[in-house]
Amino acid sequence: MPSRRTALSLLAGTTAATAALTLGAPAARARTAHPFGRHGSPARRRDPRTLYVDPYGRGDHTDVQSAVDAATGTGRTLVIAPGVYRATVLVPAAREGLTLIGASGDARDTVLVYGNAAGTPKPDGSGTLGTSGSASVTVQAAGFTARDLTFANDWLRSDNPEYTGTQAVAIKVQGDRSAFHGCRFLGHQDTLYADSLALTSFARHYYRDCYVEGDVDFVFGRASAVFDRCHFRTLTRTDLATAPYGFVFAPSTAGANPYGFLVLRSRVTSTAPDAYYKLARPWVPSSDLTARPMLTVRDSHLGPGIDAVTPYATMSAGFPWQDQRFAEHRNTGPGARVTAPANRPQLTAAEARAHTPARWLSAAR
Repeated sequence: MPSRRTALSLLAGTTAATAALTLGAPAARARTAHPFGRHGSPARRRDPRTLYVDPYGRGDHTDVQSAVDAATGTGRTLVIAPGVYRATVLVPAAREGLTLIGASGDARDTVLVYGNAAGTPKPDGSGTLGTSGSASVTVQAAGFTARDLTFANDWLRSDNPEYTGTQAVAIKVQGDRSAFHGCRFLGHQDTLYADSLALTSFARHYYRDCYVEGDVDFVFGRASAVFDRCHFRTLTRTDLATAPYGFVFAPSTAGANPYGFLVLRSRVTSTAPDAYYKLARPWVPSSDLTARPMLTVRDSHLGPGIDAVTPYATMSAGFPWQDQRFAEHRNTGPGARVTAPANRPQLTAAEARAHTPARWLSAAR
């Protein structure tokens, strides 16, 4: 069976038609007479504020970026037909309230993907792209919503052994009041960058019924982000012989922000050997040495891939994980066993009552 990178590379041919033909099930959906499913069509537009994207030309646009550019004003909707859309996408702040919908209702059918890394040279030769510049999709707009879409970065270390900047972001989300429902996020290092527009802005994100996979710090950033009923999958690495392979979460919460990452009713599984992954490590970036990363994982199932004895690690000297805001509550599974209590900070029942989506996402917090 081909790897995810091989499959996506095949899917992302030189034309949209080539990409769709290699998709399998999505290709069949893309060739249907009704590429937009129950969401209408340009001939039967759901409302004047809806635009349709289809690689075969049956919509208003054949690529996502041109549709974003055309969706001026606020509160617009893009319905995206099945297919692989290989290009970077920027949703600027001016597109407030924009909604992107995968038309089939299955995130596997509609893929937004590109293959840059932090170490990728800039076109003008002025340096490399950096972590943020590697993002396949960047969302700066507030009130952004995505449903039933896959966001991916298919850059691989094995294809670029000369690179030192191996971060490869699938999506960077900066806008406040961002929400993702039934979406997939595929990558390796730094897959999902849950961020904000500035150090002093506390962006709120909500991820529900989503799937995220990767290896190193693949859910990271300073947003106040809730991950509700999500599935996190850690990947096998062929370039390392010993543990740890990586870390699921790397929050960089601002010290003044009382709400970092909240993970609840979720699960962590792995394709790697048992105990080869840490649950998290704190990221204190050089741009904000006052950051105090926060992560709460509660009512979730942690599979055997998580090191139950030492689930947390320190990223930078001088900022030990013990000084940050890491906590757990009522987790289950082999990776949640408390064998060394000092390494597994637990919330009391009273404390846990304050660690809820309502508290994280409240406008009055």
